[in-house]
Amino acid sequence: MPPTESIFVQLADTLERQILEGAFRAGDKLPSLRALAGQRGLGKNTVVAAFELLVARGLVEPRRGAGFFVKAPARAAVPTEDEAGSLGRAMGIVWLMRNQLREEPGQLNVGDGFPPVEWLAGARLDRHHHKVARGGLGTLFRYGNRFGYEPLRQRLVRRLADFGIAAGTRQTVLTHGANEAMDIIVRYFVPPGAVVLADDPGYYPLFGKLHLAGARTVGVPRTPDGPDPQALEQLLLRHRPRVFFTQSLAHNPTGSDLAPAVAQRVLALARQHNLFIVENDPLADFKPPQSTRLAALDGLERTLYVGSFSKSLSAALRVGFIACSADLASDLADLKALVHVSSSEYCERTVEMLLGERQYLAHLAHLRRRVAEATARAQALLQGLGAELFAQTPASLFLWARLPGVPDALALAEALLERQVMMAPGRIFSVDPEAESPWSRFNVGTVLDPRFAPALRAVLPQLSAAS
Repeated sequence: MPPTESIFVQLADTLERQILEGAFRAGDKLPSLRALAGQRGLGKNTVVAAFELLVARGLVEPRRGAGFFVKAPARAAVPTEDEAGSLGRAMGIVWLMRNQLREEPGQLNVGDGFPPVEWLAGARLDRHHHKVARGGLGTLFRYGNRFGYEPLRQRLVRRLADFGIAAGTRQTVLTHGANEAMDIIVRYFVPPGAVVLADDPGYYPLFGKLHLAGARTVGVPRTPDGPDPQALEQLLLRHRPRVFFTQSLAHNPTGSDLAPAVAQRVLALARQHNLFIVENDPLADFKPPQSTRLAALDGLERTLYVGSFSKSLSAALRVGFIACSADLASDLADLKALVHVSSSEYCERTVEMLLGERQYLAHLAHLRRRVAEATARAQALLQGLGAELFAQTPASLFLWARLPGVPDALALAEALLERQVMMAPGRIFSVDPEAESPWSRFNVGTVLDPRFAPALRAVLPQLSAAS
């Protein structure tokens, strides 16, 4: 086994072999977390991660209060690559999402995908629920409009205009968060076997959706100024794809922003090669309205603009949207109705009410100040630890950095996990998750926690010596 293989993966592989060879049969209980950790000299989090991976592989199942048990039939639960189908290929990403979303008591997640909770407290969601319920008694017990709650779409039209994006209410479709928006777009544009372009590194839940659709995802290398135009042109000539998924601002995971000249070149290539561009902008509220956006330059001709309020208000509300041409919006609204019936009018009313409050603008101003301050401090901290930053940005929730003496950040993540620090290693965000990457995503809010730097200083010498 390669020395770079993670310890929890090694443990999961060992248990898998034992299951397939009959050492553990269908219905058998696996050794307890404490027992395995003690027998092998491992930390509890490592054993938990191995068990989670076995669950994702379909080999075992957790039973609340009882432990982990081998599923029946055990052999049928591990199909070959050809038999696994699209869901099987997506399950590794599902497991990664579980680990990123899991919150263990006392664990510090320096690769977290969300702002610290205290940054969003100023939105004061608690003050609005009774107003929403009282004002929507006539509709809150029924499905909503296929396009979504119209007053919120009207506010979105004004908000998009601030970004330089001209759109009408019939060009906006509300969704159950940005991830449902992406799911609808994938269903519409991506038939099985199609080649799809995506930022590389990029948004790994998108890679899972594309695997699930049976697509072949090809990565467009990301530079500090946006997608590499030369690489994009070569990929367009070679594969003739229909759609390209990208993030222009506060890119996840690199934190980089799209440069105006690169934006113009990308749009010229899209027009030349009949390419649609899906521009995901989940951190729009963290950036100045006049920032460079493809949808603003293109006028929604070949772009679909995806937004969300998860990062600036609350992920629990699950309100997102798609802005695009009117004909396409109507098709996507029909597809949304077919697959999901409707989005949540209750949540949409809540967001509309929040956006209408004078306090919302003050909340945004405060949020932008906090992220700018945290970005500067996090950059200084990481550079002080010897890290190389991928891009220098004035404000982003994420920083993409590599540390000295660490050829594969997965090894760093494993070492820090033993110290209750959860990382987001680079291969998670790669189109090819097996490719080694020295890079990691850091959340500018959580990386400033005083537990992080001492833990990193403790493990770096060990990793440098091992490499």
